[in-house]
Amino acid sequence: MKGYEKYYTRRGFWDKLRQTARKAGKGVVYQALVLYYVLIDRHTPVRCKTLILGALGYFILPVDLVPDLVPMGGFADDLVALLGVMKAVQDCVTPSIEAEAERRCADWFPKGTEAL
Repeated sequence: MKGYEKYYTRRGFWDKLRQTARKAGKGVVYQALVLYYVLIDRHTPVRCKTLILGALGYFILPVDLVPDLVPMGGFADDLVALLGVMKAVQDCVTPSIEAEAERRCADWFPKGTEAL
């Protein structure tokens, strides 16, 4: 995800989530939220923050390998990028970060409406 960090902005991240949460599905939104909360955690090492900025920058970028408008697969590349970075920074993910991501996901995906 090197090179995509320049596309990340906090506002761009939240705008993208608001605009595409339902279309992207809970799996993508949850991964993006976890990475966001790891990014803003003051205990996260700079190396991990750099990886996260790249993945979230790619997520925000409107031009992807697979355009987000493609039905059923438009967010697959975003999910792969997010999961790859998630694996690399998994030691930085705390139970409180996971809980906050779940809580925020519940705003977009009330019980019974989840689209994974």
